[in-house]
Amino acid sequence: MDVLERVRRDRRRTIGAAARAAAVTVSVVVAAGVSTACSAPLPLAGGAYGSQTTARGGKDSPRQVLAGLTRAPSATASVLADAAPDVLTAEFARALFVTSPVVVVAAESGSALAAAASAARAAHAPLLLASKATPQLVAAVAGLRPQAVLLVGLPRAALPARLPGIRVVSHVPQLPATGVPAPLSRVAVLAGSARDNPAITAVEATAAAAGATMVAMAGGDPRADPVAIEALARLRPRAVIGVGAEFGPAARLASRVAVAETGRQLPGGGQVLFPGRLLVALYGHPGTPGLGVLGQQDLTASVARAKTVAAAYRPLSRVPVVPAFEIIATVAEASPGADRSYSYETPVASLLPWVSRAAAAGMYVVLDLQPGRASLLAQAQLYQSLLRLPNVGLAIDAEWKLQPGQKPLRQIGHVDIGEVNSVVHWLAALTARYRLPQKLLVLHQFRLSMINGERDLDTSEDDLAIVVHMDGQGTQPEKQATWNAVTSAAPGNVFFGWKNFLVKDHPMLTSRQTMTKTPLPVMISYQ
Repeated sequence: MDVLERVRRDRRRTIGAAARAAAVTVSVVVAAGVSTACSAPLPLAGGAYGSQTTARGGKDSPRQVLAGLTRAPSATASVLADAAPDVLTAEFARALFVTSPVVVVAAESGSALAAAASAARAAHAPLLLASKATPQLVAAVAGLRPQAVLLVGLPRAALPARLPGIRVVSHVPQLPATGVPAPLSRVAVLAGSARDNPAITAVEATAAAAGATMVAMAGGDPRADPVAIEALARLRPRAVIGVGAEFGPAARLASRVAVAETGRQLPGGGQVLFPGRLLVALYGHPGTPGLGVLGQQDLTASVARAKTVAAAYRPLSRVPVVPAFEIIATVAEASPGADRSYSYETPVASLLPWVSRAAAAGMYVVLDLQPGRASLLAQAQLYQSLLRLPNVGLAIDAEWKLQPGQKPLRQIGHVDIGEVNSVVHWLAALTARYRLPQKLLVLHQFRLSMINGERDLDTSEDDLAIVVHMDGQGTQPEKQATWNAVTSAAPGNVFFGWKNFLVKDHPMLTSRQTMTKTPLPVMISYQ
């Protein structure tokens, strides 16, 4: 075996080992700031590359061109949080490339960026941004071990002496021929719009060179973007990189992507409830007219009525209006019952037809708990099979929570925040376990005393949207005073709901009048 053949054999082994190492999946991390390559000693130029056979040369011998050596990111989800374009683009290049025979470096501003992006795509090369030749830029370029560097919009003189053994050129024809690297087809890159953002333009070019999939989106939560949800559900990526601090922390991004990959969306679109939709609900119990409008007609007529009521809000809303049922699942009653709880627990089988028909009609469903002396958590768990459905949420009606020795209708009930938080944590865990869209938790309130310690409500669960729902009835000045008190006393990071009573309001607000409330309700119910 001659020397040249041994060198080729050793190079193939090196490339194969590097590619296998790059495929290893590890835990979730956050990558922010300058990569380790930027502070390491400068490696020798001309490192291990992939290779690709192109057209045959003289005497029918194939011609080999070099290709970059890509790698899947070392985490199932990572976030590049640095806002500086030079640092961000260097980090991103190192996340996708082990080596690259060509690196393109462009000025952060000016008209050269489009040409640089085009050149990077043509050369299958990463694109870095820089305002000048800094030690960090030199380290980032050298870390990719290129044979040649194309400068676009930057003076050539500063780099050659600092990159020994690497050709620095200013024109595309001076670059060596390069092949297509092994594509990272199961890597998704989440980023905002490239418009007026040079760093994102460079990221897009590098992602294209590496064969990764760009998913453009507004904001940092893929669950809130129906288009991003569809893209992630199709791709089912093995690794995701969020470009921008808005995507962090990485563990949260991993959880959100896991939900997005299911493709299941809420009525009205997306997987985040608010402020992306307005729920308009009929409240009550099936077959019981005295408990609200929901029970005044059969199931088919209730669906039709809910849609009619919701339709009045569509011309008034900037977001989709979703009709809903709020079904009293556990009903406060005068007699204690066999379990002495003063609360009738409707069988799941009785509620399932209503939930199923609502889902088929594009509606949301809220299961309301009037717990009496029962544990709120225990009652919520009775309906776990229904709450595992993406269009079903939960409500707590503290008015009907009884303390030891109390009986219904003799006082206004109350609940301690610790008991509420136990439901919060259980419901959030259930939602996360089954990778469900964000789930609704409604807290009914018309007196501040109904929720003891309300300021300690845990609103940190990313899988829940919590609505404090004002249930006051009477004259409109009375209701407005209650609304002001409830909205002022609520903790941060909650939304608000309003209830219209068909009989007990004097007068009941029209849909247009209801939509003048501040803050704007995200849920409006009718009883």
